[in-house]
Amino acid sequence: MTATPAMAGRLQCVPFAREMSGIDIYGNAKTWWSQAEGRYARGTTPKIGAVLAFEATSKMRLGHVAMVSQIVSDREILLTHANWSRPGGIERDVRAIDVSVAGDWSEVRVWYGPLRDLGKSAYPAKGFIYAAPALQATPLDGGASNAPVTIAANALTTPVILGLLGTPAF
Repeated sequence: MTATPAMAGRLQCVPFAREMSGIDIYGNAKTWWSQAEGRYARGTTPKIGAVLAFEATSKMRLGHVAMVSQIVSDREILLTHANWSRPGGIERDVRAIDVSVAGDWSEVRVWYGPLRDLGKSAYPAKGFIYAAPALQATPLDGGASNAPVTIAANALTTPVILGLLGTPAF
């Protein structure tokens, strides 16, 4: 595919996010969330290096993707992304805040260069795509499965020692 003169030299968010994060997804930003399903872990918790996938809107027909470069608090992160404040421009470590009612990063306000502050609009987001592959279940019979596995948060940190008959031993 050859770039047209109008597009030559203008960096878009997708190739920039792919290069920065290592998440190997192609196509418009609005398709990243669905393309990541089963390939990459996804969630609503920001992690450094994860990609925040924005939904398409009337102002952002193709969606947007931006990489998390720093976590400031549970409702504030810094993003590194391209093609947001100015066409083809790169912005590093710009502020983004979660303004969703549920605190789940489903609605976000992002720094907008021309205002030198957070933008006036809140944008819907799907969530975060993590560079780690999605976990796959392995059936006990050794057969193949593509079913995702969910691990409880403290399952990895709280050991349980089983006593007689499979009851917890304290």
